Amino acid sequence: MGNLLPGRGVKPAFRPIVPNHTVDPTIPQDSKAHPNHGYSFNLVKTTRYSIITFLPKNLFEQFHRFANIYFIFVVALNWIPQVNAFAKEVAALPVFFVLLVTALKDAFEDFRRYRSDKKVNNHTSRVYSEQEKRYVKKEWSKIHPGDFVHLSCNEIIPADILFVHSSDKQGICHIETSNLDGENNLKQRQIVDGIGNISQVKTSKFDHETGNGSVSVNSSNLLLRGCIIRNTDFIEGLVVYAGPETKAMLNNKGPRYKISKLESKINRDVIWCVILLLFLCFFCAIGSGIWLADYNNLTDNTNLVPFIAFGNLDHYSPLYQGFIVFWTYIIIFQSVIPLPLYVSMEMVKLAQIFFIMQDVEMYDAETDRPMECRALNITEDLGQIQYIFSDKTGTLTENRMEFKSCTVGGVNYLHVPCDDDLDSRSDSYSHQSYTASSRTSSIVENLSLEPALQRELSNMCLRSLDSVELTIPPHVRRVQEFFLLMAVCNTVVVSYIHEDLVI
Repeated sequence: MGNLLPGRGVKPAFRPIVPNHTVDPTIPQDSKAHPNHGYSFNLVKTTRYSIITFLPKNLFEQFHRFANIYFIFVVALNWIPQVNAFAKEVAALPVFFVLLVTALKDAFEDFRRYRSDKKVNNHTSRVYSEQEKRYVKKEWSKIHPGDFVHLSCNEIIPADILFVHSSDKQGICHIETSNLDGENNLKQRQIVDGIGNISQVKTSKFDHETGNGSVSVNSSNLLLRGCIIRNTDFIEGLVVYAGPETKAMLNNKGPRYKISKLESKINRDVIWCVILLLFLCFFCAIGSGIWLADYNNLTDNTNLVPFIAFGNLDHYSPLYQGFIVFWTYIIIFQSVIPLPLYVSMEMVKLAQIFFIMQDVEMYDAETDRPMECRALNITEDLGQIQYIFSDKTGTLTENRMEFKSCTVGGVNYLHVPCDDDLDSRSDSYSHQSYTASSRTSSIVENLSLEPALQRELSNMCLRSLDSVELTIPPHVRRVQEFFLLMAVCNTVVVSYIHEDLVI
């Protein structure tokens, strides 16, 4: 089987896949003796850290903050005996506390990713088992290229599979790709030409024979991971890409450390504060050197300099003491850059995330899901958005069409609820409509036509039941043609209750 998706970077150029039910079941799938051993399992991992790599990677990411580098430098400087100004251990505690708070927040965020990955990997799909001669439920993480998968209607596709069988007689199926591209309209896929539908599906058994023919496949024969089967009782396919090799995971570049605009601005401000600090320390060092130069007549009495006791006259050098004082003042003036600022920012972010996730206005009653915040370190950017670029309708708005009005033969039929003019035109017709709001189901119920249009339809129905030939007025004929075209010229797929025959 050739490379199904050219340009995906899969090497070698050809990707031979052998159906696993034709391989000796005693050979493990991860063994080198298995023909599909070089391919990844369907295990998905989006976490940023592991237990071993958490500490070094997290510290490396935290040092993207210029202030953290500065505070660590000051702590290390305070351990030098010649320049220390405070108790070494006590001065290091606030810095370690800041790093600890940020590390705990990052660990909590990554733990949420771990739970999400575990939930996805524990989903089950029916995979054909050669030992049991039927489809058995198997966790997504254990699915491997070469497995035959059986999927029912409204089931999520666990991996990139080659479409080989459908309950539809024409060998087609409909999929919803909203999880991949946000499109709600259904897309049609076709089984591979030359394979044909499998007739033994009701018994869940496969009969295979050796062949040397070849068929070509393309993107219309591939069902991608994350899509949902719609309006099809069931489909079956061969897994060709799994786990990190699927298109959905290749497009997902993994978690990245994102820096908000506020944090970038603070980094720039910290640099200016450091420059100011260096100027202060430089002038203080010059002043210290000038002050010590006034005592250059010292001979053997080392206690003539106020507040400074020199144990060795060789150390009495205004230039040397100015150099030492420069670094001492860096420790003394370290409060120019506020250390509690970052702790306060982390606490405010956590509080903001809590209120965002508890916001009733952003709760979706249809799916029973609250607002979910996936990036805990850039929530403040929500208030900094100035421009929104959207490629199409439905990206930022709800893609739902509601009937408002129509014009047939120059007559405008409005559909306006509680319109007094429409009520006065017809006392015998009720005008009730239900419009699905953003918090309820998108299915429109109890929808009645505009009274004048409904009256025309009623007359048309009476004429169709009457065996006597009547002359149809031109306007009524236009209304009839209007509804005929509305019923025929569309791509609507009728949805009904689907039943999977394979248990």
